[in-house]
Amino acid sequence: MGIPSEPVTLSVEQIRELNRSLATLRHDINNQLSLIAAAAEIIRFNPDMAKRMAVTLSEQPSKITENLNKFSAEVEAMFGITRS
Repeated sequence: MGIPSEPVTLSVEQIRELNRSLATLRHDINNQLSLIAAAAEIIRFNPDMAKRMAVTLSEQPSKITENLNKFSAEVEAMFGITRS
């Protein structure tokens, strides 16, 4: 991974955008984890719902990964980090 060899200076607007992106990431992942917890509770109290809730459960990890990858790409672009 290529990282900058000199200090990186961010503008106020870049810091604001980074903070907004981080807040969005936290919000999205919290929502996805809430769906996982809710589906698990529904299954616990009503095992007949397991088949229906399996779809919700199985979709969340890829959504979390997608959100993390998007945030990582934004941070890497902002700081000039390149992947090798």
